[in-house]
Amino acid sequence: MRVFAVANQKGGVGKTTTAVTLAGLLAQRGYRTLMVDLDPHGSLTTYFGLDPDTLDHSVYSLFQNAPHPDPAALVRATRFANLHLMPASSALATLDRQLGAREGMGLVLARALMQCAAQFDAVFVDCPPVLGVLMVNALAASHELLIPVQTEFLAMKGLERMLHTLGMILRARKRPLPYLVIPTMFDRRVQSSLESLAALRERFPDVLWNSVIPVDTQFREASQHGAPLNYLNPQARGVIAYTALANHLFAGDAPVARTAP
Repeated sequence: MRVFAVANQKGGVGKTTTAVTLAGLLAQRGYRTLMVDLDPHGSLTTYFGLDPDTLDHSVYSLFQNAPHPDPAALVRATRFANLHLMPASSALATLDRQLGAREGMGLVLARALMQCAAQFDAVFVDCPPVLGVLMVNALAASHELLIPVQTEFLAMKGLERMLHTLGMILRARKRPLPYLVIPTMFDRRVQSSLESLAALRERFPDVLWNSVIPVDTQFREASQHGAPLNYLNPQARGVIAYTALANHLFAGDAPVARTAP
């Protein structure tokens, strides 16, 4: 099982779109795929038609009953084969105040996913845009980090904060966490987008994905249908770009199994 955190300390850069689309593409390929919503805003949860304000069983339950007796019981199947969701609750916003100082709170998600390791091939954790117990959990649980960065100059500051946070986490983690910066919402017609991409290539050449995710209004339409865009229009330019990213991340890999748990 490979666990990816999708994180950036700036909102609106395409974190949820990245998690949903990569997960949808892998599910179509037969990977048993889990999406974990760690954001109290619950965008990923809402995407699939659930209300984070009313859920009784969610990721929050992991922290209420750490260690949770059966994390798999919190996983919900979507209407797409091989694609599953561990939803968020808006109560996640209270965790830092309630439990942040309690010993072991940074490893709750890692321990829960270890209990589910035999059931999934790939996991995508959609992170909140702030440093706290939730992001610490995501980075502690993950094998790889994906950092979507909108190609505009304000987003560069979010990337700098994210890399600073990553440095702090790595000092505590004591093992490497490979990461990939993904330029998103790229519009070649806009000069600021071109300049931002050039700046990313100049400053982060060793960790920057060699392509881009373009602006594509069909992502918004897909969210209204509660479906990853690849199920609605596999030829959409955004899907083609994320397919290239999935190929990059999973080159040479094959799914362990082709049936849902």
